[in-house]
Amino acid sequence: MSQPPANAATSATARQSTARVRLAILALSLGGFGIGVTEFAAMGLLRLIADGFDITEPQAGHIISAYALGVVVGAPLLTVWTSRWRRRTLLVILMVLFTIGNTAAAFAPTVEALIVARFIAGIPHGAYFGVASLVAASLAGPGRQARAVAQVLLGLSVANVIGVPVATWLGESLGWPSAFLAVGVIGAATVVAILVVVPEPTGGVVVRAREELAALARPQVLATLAVAAIGFGGMFAVYTYIQWTMVDVAGIDRSWMPGVLAVYGLGMVVGNVVGGIVADRDLDRGLVIITTVMTAILALFAIAAHHPVSAVIGLFLVGATGSALVPGLQSRLMRHAGRGQTLAAALNHSALNAANALGAWIGGVVIALGFGYTSPALAGATLALVGLAVLVPAVLAARRGKAAPQAN
Repeated sequence: MSQPPANAATSATARQSTARVRLAILALSLGGFGIGVTEFAAMGLLRLIADGFDITEPQAGHIISAYALGVVVGAPLLTVWTSRWRRRTLLVILMVLFTIGNTAAAFAPTVEALIVARFIAGIPHGAYFGVASLVAASLAGPGRQARAVAQVLLGLSVANVIGVPVATWLGESLGWPSAFLAVGVIGAATVVAILVVVPEPTGGVVVRAREELAALARPQVLATLAVAAIGFGGMFAVYTYIQWTMVDVAGIDRSWMPGVLAVYGLGMVVGNVVGGIVADRDLDRGLVIITTVMTAILALFAIAAHHPVSAVIGLFLVGATGSALVPGLQSRLMRHAGRGQTLAAALNHSALNAANALGAWIGGVVIALGFGYTSPALAGATLALVGLAVLVPAVLAARRGKAAPQAN
C-alpha cells in the first residue's frame, strides 16, 4: 500500500491541530457564556425574586452586589492561591465552583441563602476568564492571541443576545430558580467540555504567588487596570438606566425592550470580534482609537436617545465600542505583567466589575440631581475621557521604554 505524500500528512496534522484548538476555545467560550448569563440575567429576575421572598426590589438588589463582590474578591485571591496549579485542572475546579454556586442559588430557601450562593457563584468569575484567556492565547500562538482571547470573551457577549433573554423567559415561565438551574447545567457542560477537548498548555512555567503579586508593582499594569475600572464605567452608566432612557426619552414601548437589549448584545458580539482583530494588529494604538470612539459615541448618545431609531442605533454602538475595548485591555495586561500574567488577566474582570459599580453610581447621581435620563450618557463620556487620559500617557511611556534600549 502506498504511503500518502509527506506534505499531505503534514497538512492533515495541521488541520487536526487547528480543529482541536478551535474546539478548545469553544469549550472555554461556553464557560464565558454561562458566566454572562448568570451575571446579567439576574438583573431581569429581580422583580420575580422580590415577589418570591416578599422583599423590596432594592433588597433583592443585594444579590447583584453579592455576585460583584464575589468577582472582586475571588479574582486576586484564587489566582494567587492557585498560582502553581496546572491551568487545565484549575479551569475545571473553577467551573465546578461556579456550578455549585448557581445550583445552590436555584434551591436557596431564603434570600440570605441566595445572597451567599450568588457570592460563591461570583468567586470564580475573574479567575476563570484570566486563566481561560491565557490558555486560549497559548493554544492560538503568536499573531492570533488577542483574537483567541476575544473568542473566549465572546461567550460573555453572546450571553446578552441569547442566554439572558432565554433565562428571563425561563424565570417568567417556570419561576426564577429555573434560570439559575439552567446556568448550573451550562457550568456542568463546560466542565465536561474542558476535560474532553482542552489540553494542558505546553511549555508552561511554575509561577510563585510572589511573582504573580509582583505584577501589581508594574506601572503599565496599574494604568491598564485603571482604564478598565474608570473608562469602561462609561458603558455601564448608560446600560444600568437604559430601560428608562429608551421608554421615557426615546418613546419605545416597554414590550419592545427585550429586542432592544438584544440589539445591545449584538453590538457587544460585533465589538468583541473587531476588538480582537484590532488588538492583534496594533494593540496600543487600537486601544486609544477604540477608547476615543467610545467617548464620542457616549456623548452623542445623549442626543440620539431622543428618537427611537437613532436611540437603538446608538445603543448598538455603545455596546460595540465598550465590548471592543475588553480584548485589548486583557491582552495589554498579559503583555506587561511579566510572570504575573494570570493575576493581571483575572484582575481585569475585577476592574470591569468595579467599572460596573462606578458607572451605575455616577449615572444614578446625575439622574438624582435632576439632569434627566440622558445625563448618564454624558457622565459616561466623562468617565471614558478620564480613561483615555490615563491610557495615552501609559502608551507613550511604553513606547519610550521600547525605544530606550535602541538608543544605547
